[in-house]
Amino acid sequence: MTDDTEDLRRLLQAKVNAEAAGREALEARYGQVWSTDQMCADFEAIGFLAPFIVVRRKADGVRGSLMFQHGPPRYYFGWQEDRR
Repeated sequence: MTDDTEDLRRLLQAKVNAEAAGREALEARYGQVWSTDQMCADFEAIGFLAPFIVVRRKADGVRGSLMFQHGPPRYYFGWQEDRR
């Protein structure tokens, strides 16, 4: 099975990790930021395709995605609801 997004995701992953930022900088850029523990409390992880994670929000079951930087610490940010 081929992944047509792999090259773009690898470039984005390298960019996100090269520009790794602290929590405050990420919040200024993307809004809410989650640590790993916070992300696990708020979301159920469905799958990873770095730098993205597909999640289901526990509060209401809404599916969406977050981006993440590897860190340490690892931070999750950029919540996008799945609009399908």
